[in-house]
Amino acid sequence: MTEILAGGTLVTSLDPASVERRDLVVDGGRIAAEGSGTRRDCSGCLVVPGNVCAHTHLYSALARGMPFALEPPTNFLEILQRVWWRLDRALDEESVRASALVGGMEALLTGTTTLVDHHASPNAIDGSLDIMADALAQLGVRSVLCYETSDRDGPERALAGVAENRRFLARVRDERPPLARGLVGAHASFTLGDETLAACTEVSREFGVGLHVHAAEDDVDERDAVARDGVRVVERLDLAGALNEGTLLAHGVHLDEAEAATVAEAGATVAHNARSNMNNGVGRPSASVLAGRVALGTDGIGSDMFEESRAAFFRLREDDLGHGGDWALDRLGESARLAGRAFDEPLLGTLAPGAPADLVVLDYDAPAPLHDGNLAGHWIFGLSSRYVRDVMVAGEWVVLDRELVRADRRQLVADALVAAELLWARLSELPAHPYEPEGALR
Repeated sequence: MTEILAGGTLVTSLDPASVERRDLVVDGGRIAAEGSGTRRDCSGCLVVPGNVCAHTHLYSALARGMPFALEPPTNFLEILQRVWWRLDRALDEESVRASALVGGMEALLTGTTTLVDHHASPNAIDGSLDIMADALAQLGVRSVLCYETSDRDGPERALAGVAENRRFLARVRDERPPLARGLVGAHASFTLGDETLAACTEVSREFGVGLHVHAAEDDVDERDAVARDGVRVVERLDLAGALNEGTLLAHGVHLDEAEAATVAEAGATVAHNARSNMNNGVGRPSASVLAGRVALGTDGIGSDMFEESRAAFFRLREDDLGHGGDWALDRLGESARLAGRAFDEPLLGTLAPGAPADLVVLDYDAPAPLHDGNLAGHWIFGLSSRYVRDVMVAGEWVVLDRELVRADRRQLVADALVAAELLWARLSELPAHPYEPEGALR
């Protein structure tokens, strides 16, 4: 069915910024150059490409407000041991599903159409990526999924994590589901032995996809790599054959100048997660890291990329007034290109003819002139997810008039409340995780 989004202002690209005032034609799930069909009034609205979150943890969706009875963490490693590595061990299939549904719901309602997720559920590994992919597809969210392989829960679960990545990638290759693709997930260098890292790299080569791994989020990752192998994190990944154009490095906060240069030479992508970095007190990436191929993620602090892009910009601006708002738009454009590579859709993230019709209608009647040259000013100082009216993914409306089309929002929330209470009860029985990396005390 052909649909015409009539009367709006189109942002056909974020990077470079491009604004046009014309109707938009959607036909067969893609942007079309012309056509006639059903018209949806978008007068006084801004139509933008759907946002992409380049690194998230959907399992955190049920964690907000959860009780905490242990000693408060005093550093990043203790945050993992006392919070996140306990939470992921408490997950079961139902809480994995509820997390994906709630996270996907909130993504769509805030204008995010693609989620690049990094999942962990050590006591519910087998089939967990199917649960997530099917839940997100039910809502109409694009996803790029992986399982977070790690040695922190023992060799049996490490092998199971590798197997889950391989199994899901085989499904994606054979079935080609329209809204799901995969990467190979690995937690971080400091929880990966050489054999496990090699196994992850082998799967990535087998399926021709990248490795999605935390890298130097905290200095403990660098200290462990030096203690383990006498090299820093990026060199360890490079020596293992894990660093290439498909690699997605989350955070990169403590990469040094030489590592940043190696990442740039390999063409790998760094997913910057500004709010998470601030929340965990781990610092911020260097200017050389942020000057490379950098996308934006949330690390599980929701999926609102309007909010994340503003926070990242202001954090950067605090250090260097030379940066303009275009930096944030460029990073969102890089996030879209990352997803486009996963789906073999180079036009994803644009409203160009032939692009997948992933878009957001914002009820934003600009109070000042809006054009190519000042879109970034409107994005940073005016736009927000509160303006999201409608959302389309692959040519189908998934949000209309601020309500989900394919699911009952209130029922999803009610079901999530039940799952969260059961999850928290299991969590209360778990002690701090005992895993200690080799370089933790150095």
